[in-house]
Amino acid sequence: MPFARYPSLNGAVVLITGGAAGIGEAMVRAFAAQGAQVGFVDIDEQGGRALADALTGAGAKAWFEPCDLRDIEALRAAFARVKGALGPAGVLVNNAARDDRHGWEYVTPDYYDERMATNLRHMFFAIQAVAPDMIAAGKGSIINFGSNSWFEAVGGLPVYATAKSAVHGMTRSFARELGKHRIRVNTIVPGWVMTERQKTLWAKPEAIARHLERQCLPDLIEPAYLANMALFLAADDSAMCTANNYMVEAGSI
Repeated sequence: MPFARYPSLNGAVVLITGGAAGIGEAMVRAFAAQGAQVGFVDIDEQGGRALADALTGAGAKAWFEPCDLRDIEALRAAFARVKGALGPAGVLVNNAARDDRHGWEYVTPDYYDERMATNLRHMFFAIQAVAPDMIAAGKGSIINFGSNSWFEAVGGLPVYATAKSAVHGMTRSFARELGKHRIRVNTIVPGWVMTERQKTLWAKPEAIARHLERQCLPDLIEPAYLANMALFLAADDSAMCTANNYMVEAGSI
């Protein structure tokens, strides 16, 4: 179906973490289709390069840098290379995360720290890396990905839920810190999104049937709907939107 086009995104430099697959890939494709210059990082080097090659081969402007975001120095270096290729980012999408299941009784301090590094810590340092250029430009949009898992009190991933709940506090704090520079900071809150990873690991017929009973809408959520929200929050159309949560979860309760 046809979706909106945003003139302010044409030529914009957009930086996306975790862009090689799933929701991240959908956003990379969506921003490229808007005419944006899209830089993205991911630990999946093969998938990231394939996506960048496909987009550039079709005439889009895309740049991929492999990066393990748990390594903050590697993050900073990858962001610097994207900046060297495309210019300073006017949009940052903090998307990268992994919702691996785990039992609370088996969590060790090392596992806890690694999950926080995977799902929260890199977001802070990604903002720290791009904010100076946004301040210099006098505008910018930062989009952090949360989760409705903790809203719904979902079991089976307590450290993930802890990290994702913290994203909301980080968003609101940075919205206050950076708002005077006309930099907007918001959180997108997905429901259960039918990425290939979810379909392979957890989206079995019985689980889907139970989940749909909790949604107000009867349809499954595809990655494109998260990308559409990210486009809106990145574009000038959302100029007065900041410090808020934007739910894309089909009314799940």
